[in-house]
Formats: sequence, structure tokens, C-alpha cells
Amino acid sequence: MFEAQKLGHVLQSEEQLDDLLSEPTAGVIETLGRLQGDLMILGVAGKMGPTLARMARLASDAAGVRRRIIGVARFSAGGQAALEAQGIEMIRCDLLQEDEVAKLPEAANVLFMAGMKFGTSLNEPTTWVMNSYLPGVICRKFRQSRMVAFSTGNVYGLTSVKRGGAREDDPLQPVGEYAMSCLGRERVFEYFSRSFGIPMVLIRLNYAGELRYGVLVDLARRIWNGETIDLSMAYFNTIWQGDANAMALRAFDHIAVPPWVINVTGPETLSVRRVCEQFGQLMHRPLRFTGIEADTALLSDAQRGLELFGSPRIKADQLVEWIADWVARGGKSLNKPTHFESRDGRF
Repeated sequence: MFEAQKLGHVLQSEEQLDDLLSEPTAGVIETLGRLQGDLMILGVAGKMGPTLARMARLASDAAGVRRRIIGVARFSAGGQAALEAQGIEMIRCDLLQEDEVAKLPEAANVLFMAGMKFGTSLNEPTTWVMNSYLPGVICRKFRQSRMVAFSTGNVYGLTSVKRGGAREDDPLQPVGEYAMSCLGRERVFEYFSRSFGIPMVLIRLNYAGELRYGVLVDLARRIWNGETIDLSMAYFNTIWQGDANAMALRAFDHIAVPPWVINVTGPETLSVRRVCEQFGQLMHRPLRFTGIEADTALLSDAQRGLELFGSPRIKADQLVEWIADWVARGGKSLNKPTHFESRDGRF
């Protein structure tokens, strides 16, 4: 197993990166040791899914529990063989085709990761179908299951930076169709949780990141390429994707009817200006800024999750060092900007 605190910034390969993102914590091993039944991950082919599925496999094996870890996706961009090699059973399925969903095997535990964000301002109907209609299809199919479903901190809307981020019981004020469709997703899950008695957790994730993707990667690559940094969205939260994976799996310990809600993000309110100054120093690049720093941002208060799951293993400063080194060496990017700087909710 990796000891992250001893790694410094020596992540040299994607294989090493994926190993670290997939490493289960002791808490994950304990949770999956208690959890009964198979685990199905819907939308497994996305940015987080492959390493989360592998973490679930490794944790189950470490706990001595024999279970199927089943990954479901269209696999339009490939990746099926790599997951199968990790001991994860793959099923190719278009979740919007209800006849295909009906053929999926039952699973005692379902982790829902499907959704649409990028390109929502160009394809609003598909956004609403994926984010608000699909959860009903899944709940009707898996009404006998326990569920953990990903949502987003965007449902809160912009909050005061001084307040330190939105809390789980705050009023929801989504900005833009993406965020509104995600609130629709939550409401549909809540309806079916109450109607069918489905125990459930809703995870409001606020920017998971690693070395190939995330807000920090967006900023580092812009600086490396000599681009101007817009300071209008002056603050953000982020969390190491491996820690987000771990918290999502441990959430099965907290399922409830109606759904229990948890913010998953890092403990820090990060300054765009300060982070860029760190990157500039590490990568020996000049900085150019534009825009006025607003006193509101898309921020989430992580306190509830930190109290339950503990502090993230990888701190923001460590991640900045890794990303600076990765970008400077020409490391691979997923080429999927987060568009975190959007203040009008258009993605």
C-alpha cells in the first residue's frame, strides 16, 4: 500500500496515480466488511468510477468478503477491459433505455454516478433527462436496494465566502439549468426513497480532483500555457478524488429514509489567487490576472463529513505540488475543464 505522506511529488505514471486513487482506507475496509450483498456502480466509466470500483474491490477483498462488484455504463470511450482485469464485472448498458435497465441483475447495494454536466448549455433536454428523469427509472428498478447517489454542491448556489460554505440544511438556490436539474435529481430520489422505503444517501460533491482533472489542474494548465486567470470566482473547494471515493463508499453506513445528505469536499476554502501564486512559483511561470474577486462563490461546508470520516489523506498543498510537477512534465490530461469559474450556472 502507498503511504501518501512519504510520496512527495514523485507520481511518475498513470499506473501509480490510479493505484493511489484506488487505495482503500481502513474505514472503507470496515464499511465493506459490514455491508451485505453485491455492489453495482451505475455510470462507472466516468472520471471517478473506475478508481472507485477498484477501491470497492480491494476493500472487499481485504475485508474477506466475497461479493460481486458490478460496473454499468455504455463504455463509449472504452475502458471496459481495464476494469475487468481488476476483478470488476462489467455490463454494457444505456441507462436511458428502460428495457436495458430492466435486464440488469438485482444488487443489494447501488451506487449511482450517472449524470450530465458538460455541454448542458447546448443540450438542455438531455441534461434534464439524465439528471432528473433517470433517477426515477433507477429507483423503480432497484426499489429493494440500498443506494448512495452522487449530487453536487451546485444546488446551493453562490454563498458568502466569509460564511465558509453552504451547509447540508441550508436552503437550496440553484443557478442555471445544470444546477436546477441536479436539484430535480435529488427531489426524484427523495420521492422514491419515501414512496418505496429505499434507504439512501445523497452526496453533494464539490470538485473532486486528481492530476489529470479538476479545478487545480485547470489553473495549473492555464498558468503553464501563459493564459490569463479570471479572478471573478475567487474561491473554491476541492478534494482528492481518492478521498472522495472513500467517503462515497463509507456513506453506505449512513443510509436512511428519507435520504441522508452529506457534503463531500475538502476542509479548506481555497483562494484562486493564492493557489495560482503557488503554481507560478513551483512551475517558474509569470502570472496574469483579470476580473474582480467577488465575495460569493460556490462553496460547501465539509464539517459533517470530516467529523464522520476524518480528514482527507491528501491535503490541498500536496495536491498543488503533485499537479505542478505533473503538468510541467507533460503529464496526461483528461481535457475536461471543470468550468468552475462560471457564475451564471452555464456549463
